[in-house]
Amino acid sequence: MRAALGFLTVVGGAAAPDARARAWFGVVGAVVGLAVGGAWWVAGELWPPLVAAVVAVAVDAALTGLLHLDGLADAADGLLPPLPRDRRLAVMAAPDVGAFGVAALVLVLGARVAALAALRPDVALVVGLWAGSRAAMALTMALVPYARERGVASGFTGRPSPAPAVTLVAAVAVVVLARGGGAGVATAAGLLVGFAAVVGLARRRLGGYTGDVLGAAGVVAETVGLLVAAARW
Repeated sequence: MRAALGFLTVVGGAAAPDARARAWFGVVGAVVGLAVGGAWWVAGELWPPLVAAVVAVAVDAALTGLLHLDGLADAADGLLPPLPRDRRLAVMAAPDVGAFGVAALVLVLGARVAALAALRPDVALVVGLWAGSRAAMALTMALVPYARERGVASGFTGRPSPAPAVTLVAAVAVVVLARGGGAGVATAAGLLVGFAAVVGLARRRLGGYTGDVLGAAGVVAETVGLLVAAARW
């Protein structure tokens, strides 16, 4: 649990990567989602929807230490432009952010704020989406090759465990129940499709995943889920 907290949030302190921590990824996601959803609900009682949405996005960024947003920017710079495979990995490892990364951050952050502002605060929805995105990260680590010879996320590789799959199913169920009916099913599908799209692109262009890819996939999955949930059902 501590290794999962240390990898996914600013809580728990630094911890060495451990394949056993994958079982806790979804749980950590649920905890972060509870904090973000709670902040969204409280802020919604105090301010207009747009301000409440900004507060929720800010709390998420603070709790994760901007880790996943940094991964989104790096992954966009490495995966989207026309580059050879080795160059893509080098670009993703560079500390600067290029035009693709900046555009991805602006679009995704804007979409998250807009979707949250269009919805009534729903803690269960956020818990389900956030838990699902982290459980999907854990499954990717177990089932998809690591694209680099060695890196931070490579320490989490190991034999598949049923825990992430069980957590993902539970998270999807929470999302479906939170939205209800066809809207709930579509929102859960958006979560899964958003995550799979990023990992699939990385598999084609890098040969596997990296830590940046996982962060990007998680953020995109949550954002797509929120956008689908905010549709005029």
